[in-house]
Amino acid sequence: MAHFSSEDEVMLQAMLRQLFQSVKEKITGAPSLECAEEILLRLEETDENFHNYEFVKYLRQHICNTLGSMIEEEMEKCTSDHNQGEESGYDTVVQHVTKRTQESKEYKEMMHSLKNIMMVVVEAMINKFEEDETRSQDRQRRLQKEEHGSCCTDNCSDSDSSFNQSYKFCQGKLQLILDQLDPGQPKEVRYEALQMLCSAPPSDVLNCENWTTLCEKLTTSLSDPDPVFTDRILKFYAQTFTLSPLHMTKEIYTSLAKYLELYFLSRENHIPTLSSGVDISSPNVTRLLKKVRLLNEYQKEAPSFWIRHSEKYMEEIVESTLSLLSVKHDQSHLVSQKILDPIYFLALVDTKAVWFKKWMHAYYSRTVVLRLLEKKYKSLITTAVQQCVQYLELCETMRTDDILGHSKHCGDKQKGFFYSGQELQYIYFIHSLCLLGRLLIYTQGRKLFPIKLKNRKDSVSLKNLLVLFTQLIYYSPSCPKMTSVAYSENYSPASMVTDVLQILCDQKECAMECLYNSTVTETLLQPIHNLMKGTAAAPDCSETALIHIADILARIASVEEGLMLLLYGENMNSSEEEESPTGAHIIAKFSKKLLDEDISIFSGSEMLPVVKGAFISVCRQIYVTCEGLQVLLPYGLHESIAKAWKKTSLLSERIPTPVEGSDSVSSVSQESPNIVAWEDNLLDDLLNFAATPKGLLLLQRTGAINECVTFMFNQYAKKLQINRQKKFGYEVLVVQVASTAAGAVALQNSGFISALITELWSNLECGRDDVRVTHPRATPVDPIDRSCQKSFLALVNLLSYPAVYELTGNKELPNKAEYSLREVPTCIIDIIDRLIILNSEAKIRSLLNYEQSHIFGLRLLSVVCCDLDALLLLEAQYQVSNMLLHAQEENTFETSENHRDFIIDGLSVERNHVLVRINLIGGPLERILPPRTLEKGDDPYPWPMFSSYPLPRCYLSAVPPSADMKQDSDIGKLLSCFKMSDKQTEWIENCRRQFCKTIRSKPDAVSGGALGELLENFVLHLTENPSECYFPSVEYTATDADVRNESLSSVQQLGIEAAVRYGKFLNLLKEGAENDLALVLKHCERFLKQQQSPVTSSLLCLQGRYTGHDWFVSSLFIIMQGDKEKTFQFLQHFSRLLTSAFLWVPRLHISRYLPVDTIETGIHPIYFCSTHYIEMLLKAEVPLVFSAFHMSGFAPSQICLQWITQCFWNYLDWIEICHYIAACVVLGPDYQVYVCIAVLKHLQRDILQHTQTQDLQVFLKEEALRGFRVSNYFEYMETLEQNYRPVLLRDMRSLRVQST
Repeated sequence: MAHFSSEDEVMLQAMLRQLFQSVKEKITGAPSLECAEEILLRLEETDENFHNYEFVKYLRQHICNTLGSMIEEEMEKCTSDHNQGEESGYDTVVQHVTKRTQESKEYKEMMHSLKNIMMVVVEAMINKFEEDETRSQDRQRRLQKEEHGSCCTDNCSDSDSSFNQSYKFCQGKLQLILDQLDPGQPKEVRYEALQMLCSAPPSDVLNCENWTTLCEKLTTSLSDPDPVFTDRILKFYAQTFTLSPLHMTKEIYTSLAKYLELYFLSRENHIPTLSSGVDISSPNVTRLLKKVRLLNEYQKEAPSFWIRHSEKYMEEIVESTLSLLSVKHDQSHLVSQKILDPIYFLALVDTKAVWFKKWMHAYYSRTVVLRLLEKKYKSLITTAVQQCVQYLELCETMRTDDILGHSKHCGDKQKGFFYSGQELQYIYFIHSLCLLGRLLIYTQGRKLFPIKLKNRKDSVSLKNLLVLFTQLIYYSPSCPKMTSVAYSENYSPASMVTDVLQILCDQKECAMECLYNSTVTETLLQPIHNLMKGTAAAPDCSETALIHIADILARIASVEEGLMLLLYGENMNSSEEEESPTGAHIIAKFSKKLLDEDISIFSGSEMLPVVKGAFISVCRQIYVTCEGLQVLLPYGLHESIAKAWKKTSLLSERIPTPVEGSDSVSSVSQESPNIVAWEDNLLDDLLNFAATPKGLLLLQRTGAINECVTFMFNQYAKKLQINRQKKFGYEVLVVQVASTAAGAVALQNSGFISALITELWSNLECGRDDVRVTHPRATPVDPIDRSCQKSFLALVNLLSYPAVYELTGNKELPNKAEYSLREVPTCIIDIIDRLIILNSEAKIRSLLNYEQSHIFGLRLLSVVCCDLDALLLLEAQYQVSNMLLHAQEENTFETSENHRDFIIDGLSVERNHVLVRINLIGGPLERILPPRTLEKGDDPYPWPMFSSYPLPRCYLSAVPPSADMKQDSDIGKLLSCFKMSDKQTEWIENCRRQFCKTIRSKPDAVSGGALGELLENFVLHLTENPSECYFPSVEYTATDADVRNESLSSVQQLGIEAAVRYGKFLNLLKEGAENDLALVLKHCERFLKQQQSPVTSSLLCLQGRYTGHDWFVSSLFIIMQGDKEKTFQFLQHFSRLLTSAFLWVPRLHISRYLPVDTIETGIHPIYFCSTHYIEMLLKAEVPLVFSAFHMSGFAPSQICLQWITQCFWNYLDWIEICHYIAACVVLGPDYQVYVCIAVLKHLQRDILQHTQTQDLQVFLKEEALRGFRVSNYFEYMETLEQNYRPVLLRDMRSLRVQST
């Protein structure tokens, strides 16, 4: 400072002028002072000339001269430390030196010196600026006087305004304004002072020392009787709120809040009473409301920026607000004479408490609000609860007509300027309701309860408050038939309470604490109880109230914890279930009565379809889950919904699929859009039964499967967003539907498959239409391009064996001589013809992307052929393996005379993989599949290719040792069980106990001849006990000679070859076993035919014999080591047991033991019973896996059906297949379910990983179950048996009465 001369001052002023001139446009364009400051602070980042400014150069040189030597010393110290072994990076050194520099004495002295210098320079520049402006203004005034008013008034600028736009306040000017604002001054002087204050930059006003005094003066002046004067003060306040920093706005806000608090506490002010009401046209009320509204506007804006400032500022704002709202007048008066508190006026301007919602949104402010409410202002919550209690009491005691007017004002746009006391009470009630609803969302807010109210003995707990809210839905008045849209949607009590409860439902933790208890659900269900009893549900419980109740119940049912509450109540093991039915039972009964129009109270009502739809929606949330469907099964909702749909369909007379080019629309549809919407709702409700395997059976029994699938396709084609309450999209429904024959046909008829294949072809061969020619498509690097991945997975989901058989069975390939490039496939046969079996040049030439498209087809073939029945069908009809071998043979080149080598490319590698997969049967340790990728190095593909059989030996693992004929001691004990005891139940339990012990301790012993002897003896002894026999005995006398000349299907013949090949590989079958297995299968076919009941059906799978291969009989044949007599004798005995229905798939093919309506669906009990419970147990036992399936758009039922149908062939090694069959035979059919759960639990990590990579379906179908051993999960399966056996066996035993 000592060296700062006048020349330096002039030089610095010039430097600053240069800087400001350069950034003038940026600063003048800033919307506020804060933004201008931010622009200057970030100038180095935004201005490329920053370092060329003379002022910046001056600062850099000044810093270098003052601190340069010290910085160099610190750098040397850090360098020496580094040389001594202390590792520190460049960034660490810079941070260290910067910190030491800023903490030094020299730095502080330099900053102090610079500040003083700049203050002198800036003050001089401001003074010079003011002098220049003053001279300019004087000169302008003289010019105006000389012109004698020749200019128009509109074109004249106000001198004061022009002056003050760039006016820099000093203390003298502010003191002058303070003096002029004194109440003793003339009105014009005070007005001019306020005008000058409003025109000044807020930051200049704030920086003056007299700001605090000014603030107090303005607050006092708010009581001035002159409305114009107070309006100008409020204008200044509003301007300050908009343009000033939080420090200034905080003081303005707190002063305004304090003023209002004192205003309400003062007895001199004429504040309206509750009995007199509020006339908002009154000048006093108008001024008061303006002040409250200004306060409220700032309340709603403040949370958007206060996090950037100190918590102390925010806390002062919050506390001043809560203090104001907690003001209470003397309560000795009668209620009608009560003086209105501040919160009534706040409720008038912010009825839905938006300010509180915003304050509670962020943790930063919420913490402060809740702390202050708990410690100092809990009375605010108490009065809010009190208001809700009083309103409910009012609703309970007064007639509807008397209180209907309380709420109509909010939606009445023609409302006058007067609010009665009752209307004010209602507005305050709505405000309290919204405030409490927001409070309950948060944990600390809920901890404020229970609340002690005056004149009430008991405290109001959370549960009491939720019950009160619920009662308000049906006790409060409702607008008839929702005629007043604004009223019903915005301010009716039922709507407001429903909105609050919906928000609580969406917060899981909050919902569990507040809503998921029997007291609240019983309150929700109370009007339904009363309606079914024939009594009045509640005073004026209208259709609207029931719709609101249904909406809340649907949201509760959409969450697992809420669903369990509705299904089983709080005490899931309660023995009083029959005496007090749970919520699900009540809802189902009520919904059925509504559908059957068995409730007379609403007959003829226009709102009845909406009420029906709302409650069916609740039921739908329940029956889309396996456990929920089990509970609702006795009510036959699917039949009632189907009946209502058929009735509505007749009324609408709508054509499901419009004819292209036809403009005719049903006149009934035009006149009755509500009927059409109701029909769609019913179809959607029916469709959602397909979410579970058993639900799909019920849907197919209704006969509406085709219409439902068509509806699903139409919705899917519109790409509508799925409702938040739906747990999954249509992908899961498609998977379930495609797992059945009738479902696959419905998908074909609806156009779904055609649309899917058209979309696939567009992505695979055509590309997008909107891509410009100048932007060529990227060359695919993945075997299946990302654009086709979705279509690929959709086809994988679709092509289960029942679907493959219905869509391709007995159908030949087109094999045209020529294919047009415009010819787009539309069905599965076309896909096989154009992408998989490319056996002609015409097919190859028709593909624009031959290699990519054919690889897509081969990948699809690989996945489909993992289902052995689908493999045999394609092989029998289209000779797939011969086509692939021929293609490999053509893909060679001649290396020398009489020697050809295979060309290694993407197609040959893919074909080699598929050929090995479809020709070798074996578990993860029994066969070796070649990879689909090349390796690095000189030999990129070391695996031998082939173009004829047999396969190279390298694809077979080491031959397993032949079965050891010596019996293990434990197996000996097991077999001795059949001789020791005469008591049936005793030996069965002993045998099962010994079996479990053996399979846990010595699992390998349960194999070979010993296993065959065990199964044979166990089943023989079991069938001697009539109580263990489920099916009746059937006399069978046919001999080998009788059946020898009978023919087997081509699928069965190919299956025999594959099974015998596998048995020989295992060293369990000998030469000639093909004929013996064929005889066994012929006997089985005739034996089962005696028990069949042929049906007339368009489904291919029901037109005669079982369509697949009998993998269970093949497995038994190998277990019995090729002994056909022992195998068939075992099967004859085994067919009487319940287990045969689930292990032996052809056992119940069109069986007379099944109800006719079940046979006609073509769905096997394994699907609608076993896989149904697999999904149910999976959700309870391995929820992550269950969620992964739904996230992938896949269903566990489809893959489990595939595993079970082929007895886990190709998925497990032979020893594990033996253990699976033995466990089901010895321990019971429910072990089929437990084994699948154990497998999925074993695969949990892989399933979660492939869910992320979006190829879960492909992984589960293609990959063997590596590392899984039945013995390792036996204890787990025993636990499952203890928990679930009663339920599973009860349902499995109900097969023969399933239709009831």
